[in-house]
Amino acid sequence: MTEWAVSLLILLGAGLMLLAAIGIIRLPDLPTRMHATTKSGALGTSLIMVGVAVYFADVAVVTRVIAIIAFIILTAPVAAHVIGRAGYFVGVPLWKGTVKDELQKNYDPQTHALKNGLEKPSANTKTQQKNRRR
Repeated sequence: MTEWAVSLLILLGAGLMLLAAIGIIRLPDLPTRMHATTKSGALGTSLIMVGVAVYFADVAVVTRVIAIIAFIILTAPVAAHVIGRAGYFVGVPLWKGTVKDELQKNYDPQTHALKNGLEKPSANTKTQQKNRRR
């Protein structure tokens, strides 16, 4: 029975890793590719590692598997986010069908400055806001 569970976990993990590989090839732009590889890759690797833990059923192996899964789940999304933003900042084009671009209004490609919306308004901006209220 254990062999069946281990086989199923490893096959499901390998299938998700295959989906991640297909996503890299088929998806149109960097952010969607990063999304596919992060989600499928992290879950696929986690399932394979759970299969390893079930197969060996040793405290040392299970502890290492938990540490590996925690590391992957914590680092994969952060790495994908950083790579995706770096791609955006260097000018990697988005897909033509992209509906929403949250960074466009906050990023200046000439100065590479990124506003977060929490900056203090300048004196000129305060005057414009007062004029609008009148």
